[in-house]
Amino acid sequence: MSRVDEKAPELIVEAWVQGEPSSIAKEEGKVILIEVFQVNCPGCFIHGFPEVIEIYNQYQSQPLVVWGLATAFEDFDKNNLENLKTLLRTGEVIGDTLEAMNRSALLNANRLEYPISFPVSWDQLKKNTEDVSEENIQKIIRRDFDTFDSLPAKTQGMIAQQVKTYLKQKTYSAQTFETYELRGTPSSILIDKKGILRHKLFGSDQGLQEKVKLLLDE
Repeated sequence: MSRVDEKAPELIVEAWVQGEPSSIAKEEGKVILIEVFQVNCPGCFIHGFPEVIEIYNQYQSQPLVVWGLATAFEDFDKNNLENLKTLLRTGEVIGDTLEAMNRSALLNANRLEYPISFPVSWDQLKKNTEDVSEENIQKIIRRDFDTFDSLPAKTQGMIAQQVKTYLKQKTYSAQTFETYELRGTPSSILIDKKGILRHKLFGSDQGLQEKVKLLLDE
């Protein structure tokens, strides 16, 4: 498992779908930004990628490595390797991403209007063997809901039921996603020049560009 300010675990990927394969160890001396996304994730493409692409373009002359990591913790019929390959080859999006971006007029013939130019890997998926136990339900609740104990009992019950349903439908476990104990997508992982995990950011508008600059300046 990964903790901020400790050595960053290597990615556990099935394949590098775009760009040259690499590793955290190989990139020592550079800041590493990993954008974790799902193919069927509107927020990843409406907010996450535009933010990361801007950073990638701005700091190309700096010791910064940017990777995309496609993962899957739900909707496995859409979040899969084949759809990722299509996305990277043609820019074509699907599912909820397609619907949300079309509503906002952000696509051109169902395709992204921006390129994803940096390397992208596919997280390694393994058949999920975890049972739907109270222990596993509480593990996810404690990971994802910092204020759970202060919530009304009715809200706690609703959250617990949602987590239980999620675990019942969790066909696969995504190895890098689980190792880094991420809460969802889009997520941004920042690793410093010494290979230390410095930030795990869930969502966008988390001051990512400023955090990248601070690490580059170290």
